Amino acid sequence: MRRALYLLLSLVMAACGARAAVTDRGAVEGVRDGALTVYKGIPFAAPPLGPLRWREPRPVTPWGGVRAAKSFAPACMQSGVSMPGETPPATSEDCLYLNVWTPADRPDARLPVIVWIYGGGFSNGSASMPLYWGDRLAAKGAVVVTFGYRVGPFGFLALPELTAESVRHSSGNYGFMDQIAALGWVQRNIARFGGDPARVTIAGQSAGAASVSILMASPSAKGLFARAIAESGGMFEPLQLAPNYLLVNAEREGEAYMRSVGAKSLAGLRALPADALLKGKAGEISHAVVEPCVLPRSPYDVFAAGDENDVPILIGSNADEARSLIDDLDTVKAASFEAGIAKRWGALPPQLLAAYPHATDAEAVRARLDFERDLRFGWDMWAWARLAAMHGTQPVYYYHFSHAPPFPAGSVYANWGPSHFAELWYVFDHLDQERWAWTAADRRLADAMSRYWVNFARTGDPNGDVLPAWPRFTLDAPEVLDLDDPIHTGPVADLRSLSVFDATYSAVRGTPFGKGQ
Repeated sequence: MRRALYLLLSLVMAACGARAAVTDRGAVEGVRDGALTVYKGIPFAAPPLGPLRWREPRPVTPWGGVRAAKSFAPACMQSGVSMPGETPPATSEDCLYLNVWTPADRPDARLPVIVWIYGGGFSNGSASMPLYWGDRLAAKGAVVVTFGYRVGPFGFLALPELTAESVRHSSGNYGFMDQIAALGWVQRNIARFGGDPARVTIAGQSAGAASVSILMASPSAKGLFARAIAESGGMFEPLQLAPNYLLVNAEREGEAYMRSVGAKSLAGLRALPADALLKGKAGEISHAVVEPCVLPRSPYDVFAAGDENDVPILIGSNADEARSLIDDLDTVKAASFEAGIAKRWGALPPQLLAAYPHATDAEAVRARLDFERDLRFGWDMWAWARLAAMHGTQPVYYYHFSHAPPFPAGSVYANWGPSHFAELWYVFDHLDQERWAWTAADRRLADAMSRYWVNFARTGDPNGDVLPAWPRFTLDAPEVLDLDDPIHTGPVADLRSLSVFDATYSAVRGTPFGKGQ
């Protein structure tokens, strides 16, 4: 009876020019944007407030009537912004909402779905940033979903008290639980927006890409997606080099955080206002936790055993990732290069630094950029591609973005080149959001990249239309698509220095690459 009433309601609203869809919790009304319909601020989980702070997301209370879905919800509580130049979003703890862009003119369209996971180092990020809007990808034939997930101490706090109260005997990773809850909503509801729940692609950049690696490794996410895209981010380094990722150490880190904000117990923490939780040692509580619930094993171990959620993947990184992330390059000198690296990253094996010549000041600047490119992004993507090709059964498509956008002199983006973030304007085909000196080459590349991404969501293969051929990456033929103008294929970039990282990490693990610990 309720289903029939909702169907009648949808027909009436359609006749009146409104755009309605009926979710499993109630009806929502979106807005028309040209040939698309956009739904903003649909709740996918109950607000994580009060006693629900640091708990697994709970179901939304059903509502009667029609809920307006015409305004973006606030971003989750956070410090700073996820990328330079971003307008700080409005924030709230009540932030578990999602947005849908759909080109479908009927519910049974069964279009591919791209679910975007924002980056921000698990400290910040927003589902409503204009750069992430799904209008251009939707115009190419995909339903696009963005959603909020908890970050910083709200999303990743581990504590012995939290572990003790959990029926799963774990704590931390609430942000990933939010991601899984959003994917569950997509499975239950996206067909009502013209999407195909059997063709859901998870996609993300930076921390969003690392989230993709974690979701592929998580038994809790099994069956929630059919393909995966990851841009410049993963979690494959040895846990020996990141001991705080282990639950027992994350709990100690959480206790230090609790003391730093003046609380003496979990009850005291839950009584604090949200703003107070962003003080003290909050910046340290922004990483994944290897714990029994969401992430029982590290992604490397899961992939090395062939136990991942085995789906086609499209992954890669940028040629000069660190250029947009290092703000003290003017202080880098040959004489202090190694001390500067140690201050930032701790003591490192000497063979790693030897792979980056730094005898002169100019060499030292280039070495710092190349070292952080490989350490933070390049090696993860190369490792991910090889692990999936070695132990998985599904296709791997690997890219290298080397195109330099026309970032204006004097802007926050000046001299970035093909840095971290630079591919996003092209992936979302959003060049026109900025009044920069875009060229015909830029527009060709943006059109091609957005088509590759949508094709991949449609079939699990980015090839199609009149696009340059993108070969599968295999261990026997490790070809990479270089995203520049012209687009072309080539070998893995920076292989010499990446191989040094590989040997170093294998020595730390005590096993050859591709073998579990």
